[in-house]
Amino acid sequence: MPPKFDPTQVVDVFVRVTGGEVGAASSLAPKIGPLGLSPKKIGEDIAKETAKDWKGLRVTVKLTVQNRQAKVTVVPSAAALVIKALKEPERDRKKTKNIKHNGSISLDDVIEIAKVMRPRSMAKDLKGTVKEILGTCVSVGCTVDGKDPKDLQQEIDDGDVDVPLE
Repeated sequence: MPPKFDPTQVVDVFVRVTGGEVGAASSLAPKIGPLGLSPKKIGEDIAKETAKDWKGLRVTVKLTVQNRQAKVTVVPSAAALVIKALKEPERDRKKTKNIKHNGSISLDDVIEIAKVMRPRSMAKDLKGTVKEILGTCVSVGCTVDGKDPKDLQQEIDDGDVDVPLE
């Protein structure tokens, strides 16, 4: 038998969801059922929280559970922030598949995303984080100021493009 669950203890549960959609309660149940929460209600809370800014994007959600109350916070990934910065129109996930994100974002947007991702980055300074975000731009398939992100990374290394320290 596992030890008795302490309701005052704070538990963090991370779940990957599509923004604005109520996920399957069956996928939430094994994670939050033992904490004494209703998977259906939590799914609706997550959908409500992510509907505003993250509709249609895959984001990680952090559930902070204490006293059988869950607090929902969105933990955006670099790719989700880049796709959000592209300001693409909403799409129906079930109808349109394998979409190519071939838009362009500005270097200022990349620096803002890097500042958001800074605490979770492994880079020594903001310049390294900016290069990480540019790498994400490569994998997403977008350009930065009309240039290939790989070229911009090289320009940052060469010192042609200056990145603020913090």
